[in-house]
Amino acid sequence: MRKKFSDYMHWAKTRSHARFNLATSGVAGFPLGELHLPPAKLAGALAINGDNSYGYRPLLEAIAKHSGADPDCIVTAAGTSMANHLAMAALIEPGDEVLIETPTYELILAAAEYLGASIRRFPRREEQGYAVDPAEIRRSLTPRTRLIVLTNLHNPSSILTGNDVLSQVASLGPPVLVDEVYLDAVYPSTPRSSFHLAPNIVVTNSLTKVYGLSGLRCGWILAQPDLARAMWRLNDVFAATPVHPGELLSVLAFEHLGVIRRRAQVLLEADRLRFEAFLRDTDRVSAPTSPFGTTAFLRLIDGNVEDFLDRLRARYETSAVPGRFFGMPDHFRIGMGVDNAMFAQGLDNLAAALREL
Repeated sequence: MRKKFSDYMHWAKTRSHARFNLATSGVAGFPLGELHLPPAKLAGALAINGDNSYGYRPLLEAIAKHSGADPDCIVTAAGTSMANHLAMAALIEPGDEVLIETPTYELILAAAEYLGASIRRFPRREEQGYAVDPAEIRRSLTPRTRLIVLTNLHNPSSILTGNDVLSQVASLGPPVLVDEVYLDAVYPSTPRSSFHLAPNIVVTNSLTKVYGLSGLRCGWILAQPDLARAMWRLNDVFAATPVHPGELLSVLAFEHLGVIRRRAQVLLEADRLRFEAFLRDTDRVSAPTSPFGTTAFLRLIDGNVEDFLDRLRARYETSAVPGRFFGMPDHFRIGMGVDNAMFAQGLDNLAAALREL
């Protein structure tokens, strides 16, 4: 029987919250008041209905300017997770073989399983800093492979894959789906989207994780025009038409994305410095470090991760994401960019719990 739900999302909604929440995956929600918008402009962003049958044109143009892609190559979706689901649904049929990185974001696997894919995995090895190795992917391909899926920045480790490597992956033949939801957390010079590297690369992204705009559900897919049109038609089955006030507010967000981005950058860079200091001061966990992103993936050197995280929550009111959701039960993921004081205390709590081991 095909899996029809996400274990991770259920855990995230029901078990992840704590006083010191290190189980986050994106930056803190952006307060709309910080944009200091005139009341008339804000009121104009709350129209209930609009012309958005196959995309709201001002939003398509805003995404096009942001991504460098033609509007005809853009399909909007409710966040990156729905974008991934829609892209895979258009690219594969039940029984098709899909090659997915490991470790990876559980919801990508859940979507592929729901769509009836035959899943194979290729490794991103911790000892190699979770780098993508095109030779590993080549060895993992079979004549039945119809799609390759990876994340960039890597979820859970935040490791950046360069466009030279992604070009090599695209040259292997099958379509490549690249989830770039964390890519804009590369400061100060965000790489150009891998969509521009090859016609068989399909990209998903959103304003959710890096900008603190999760509630807008502003996600999108970049694909060649014929494929994009097929995705729009397929989305008639899933979502029909988007919530128009969300589209209007998303256009406003793109108009002020520089301000929103700078706020996120300040939060993340402060937390990243604290995290690097934490790693230097402990020998109880190990993790390849990245100068980018909102997450880090730690290996517990000794002990049971589930027991450790239960104790961390019970004694220190601190949460982190169990590595079992990424297929690596001796690891756990922590998030940054929500609240600097909370993150600092959460790291102190984590260090104290590790010392007890």
